[in-house]
Amino acid sequence: MVLVVAVMLLLLALLPPVSMLQDAGALQGSPVPDPSTPALLRLSDTLLAHYRRGVRPVRDWRTTTTVAIDVMVYAILSVDEKNQVLTTYIWYRQHWTDEFLQWDPAHFDNITQISLPAENIWVPDILINEFVDVGKSPDVPYVYIRHHGEVQNLKPIQVVTACSLDIYNFPFDVQNCSLTFTSWLHNIHDINLSLWRQPELVKFDRSVFMNQGEWELLYVLSHFQEFSVKSSDSYAEMKFYVVIRRRPLFYTINLLLPSIFLMVMDIVGFYLPPNSGERVSFKITLLLGYSVFLIIVSDTLPATAVGTPLIGIYFVVCMALLVISLTETIFIVRLVHKQDLQPHVPSWVKHLLLERATALLCIWDRKKFSQSRTQSSDISRHMENNDSTAKLNHYSSEDPREREVAGGTRPTPAFATPAEGSLLIHSILHEITTIRQFLEKRDEFRDVAREWLQVGYVLDVLLFRAYLVAVLAYTVTLGTLWSVWQYA
Repeated sequence: MVLVVAVMLLLLALLPPVSMLQDAGALQGSPVPDPSTPALLRLSDTLLAHYRRGVRPVRDWRTTTTVAIDVMVYAILSVDEKNQVLTTYIWYRQHWTDEFLQWDPAHFDNITQISLPAENIWVPDILINEFVDVGKSPDVPYVYIRHHGEVQNLKPIQVVTACSLDIYNFPFDVQNCSLTFTSWLHNIHDINLSLWRQPELVKFDRSVFMNQGEWELLYVLSHFQEFSVKSSDSYAEMKFYVVIRRRPLFYTINLLLPSIFLMVMDIVGFYLPPNSGERVSFKITLLLGYSVFLIIVSDTLPATAVGTPLIGIYFVVCMALLVISLTETIFIVRLVHKQDLQPHVPSWVKHLLLERATALLCIWDRKKFSQSRTQSSDISRHMENNDSTAKLNHYSSEDPREREVAGGTRPTPAFATPAEGSLLIHSILHEITTIRQFLEKRDEFRDVAREWLQVGYVLDVLLFRAYLVAVLAYTVTLGTLWSVWQYA
């Protein structure tokens, strides 16, 4: 009896204690690890010995696996307005609890975390709903596992997603694109989603953002919601709204300033004399220059089938204003040229333009000029009448022989009778009357031309000021809108 007891005690002394196996976290039926093996290898072999990656890692199937996710925007790679596609580069982080990957650090050389291949463990099927193409993302094959079962999966992702881009405010536009993370298969009872960090920390986190490109990151909003499709099971989804704003300096210098300069030159062109043909050629040159400018910048403007940016409408309106300016110039030049072939200015035109419009436009110098020229024409006409009358009296009282000596008219023969002298005087009077009528007709044509020139001048000032008011109102409106959009 004593011998049997001694043999049993010897066997118990040779066998390893059961508590050591339990504390090591080994699964039932697993081989005992060799103590001479490095701790990392022993821990890896122990965890993956009987692990099944195809089963959700919970001991009770009623337990929901909660996946906490986080997004950090690293760069905005491209914004394709035509195809409505946004390409971003993000740092994606997620963690969950795996109940089958737990151990006691005291039995594994105080190891609290270990990296294992992601392909050997269970990974949730979290996808982005807006995916439209597979980006060139680097492959990160490992995940971190902590001793209490927390699995951390950290990886950078190049995300190519669909986004509804509104380019109406270009180049002062702000875009809001969403990244929706959800489990493609598991409902909310199997996999639930939560936010890794507080929403305030996620919103204004620009610690890793490359801030030297065309787009500026304003903030990232996060929102959790449940959704269901046709009364089926509910699914959990986490939305991240990436709000970005375009930097407009490049487009302001290369698009807006040249257009503004050409419009200013068009306004300055109104100060050329209206009776000068140089204004028409100047306006045509500006119109051709603006057409070439639009051809050059057409590739810079974003193109979509949905709408047109406001800056495109601005260019079209500027082109229309240049055409209107050229049309007005042609009309004024046609009005002030070839005045001799035109009738007198109608009285209602004189009343509206030379009286009312001059008072409205404060063109007092033109009115005085008109009065002075009219008075000078009356004085010259009066002096011509007096000169012609004096000459007629002189010729009527003068002896024919003295007129012959003076050489004022054709020489008369010495034997001319008084009747022939009377006929000669009547002939001279007829010629003088004809000359007088010609001069009066010429003065009348000059007065008509002067009146039409004054009408053209007043009408040119009136149309110029109306054009200037339209351009200023249009410019102020667009400038106000763009300023509001820029600083909103």
